[in-house]
Amino acid sequence: RRQGVIVEQIYTDNAYRNFNYLIACPQTGEALAIDPLEAGLCLNTARDRGWEITQVLNTHEHSDHIGGNEAVIKATGAKLLAHAKAKDKIANIDIGLSAGDVIKVGKTVELESLDTPGHTLSHICLLSHTDPPVLFSGDTLFNAGAGNCHHGGHPSHLYETFATQLAKLPEETRVYPGHDYIANNLRFTLDREPDNGKAGQLLDQVKVQDPHRALVTTLGLEKEINAFFRLHSPTVIARLREAFPDMSEKPEAREVFLKLRELRNKW
Repeated sequence: RRQGVIVEQIYTDNAYRNFNYLIACPQTGEALAIDPLEAGLCLNTARDRGWEITQVLNTHEHSDHIGGNEAVIKATGAKLLAHAKAKDKIANIDIGLSAGDVIKVGKTVELESLDTPGHTLSHICLLSHTDPPVLFSGDTLFNAGAGNCHHGGHPSHLYETFATQLAKLPEETRVYPGHDYIANNLRFTLDREPDNGKAGQLLDQVKVQDPHRALVTTLGLEKEINAFFRLHSPTVIARLREAFPDMSEKPEAREVFLKLRELRNKW
């Protein structure tokens, strides 16, 4: 495992509260741009740091993630990477990615492609081969939340992604999502689990944070404060039964996750 990775988190001050990312190799100055919606901001940041964007990667096909592709690629000649199954959804993909593919940035950075359906069915997350690992989770996993499934996704797939992939990553994995939704997501956790002291404490901290210097969570912290990882909490289950009286007495994790997602859709 390699040490460290240079991550530049770029907050775009729009209605969707998007995060764009630059990941750079310290030796060569080559950089990968993830979902660079605010093309100008990403290009200027790279220039200020002395980096050259050589690759653009889209986690998925939604317009607030691919909207800056053309401008960044026109300015840099970067190659475009995205899910192999997104070819008919994202224009001019150079490299289609599948689970386990490794993306190299310069000489020092290796990022593994995870096939993470749910928010959409052609969504990828990236996991760095570093210690600690870094996860670029797009709209699959948010800080304290989970992506919706309204526009081409499916909640059952999202549950499988959480249960079989994300939950098994190392606890110290740092989580970099596609949007800054942490305060609202923590409010949902507290609505479902009012006795979650850690979530309450964190909400006090982040509701006044500057999103340009956002808190970066770890997977270990997510398991404490993210309702979608709290599937065995007696409080979560008891409160769900109030909303869904026909729930089984000892619900399986899948049922709890799907009911939480259903409630979050209307919350």
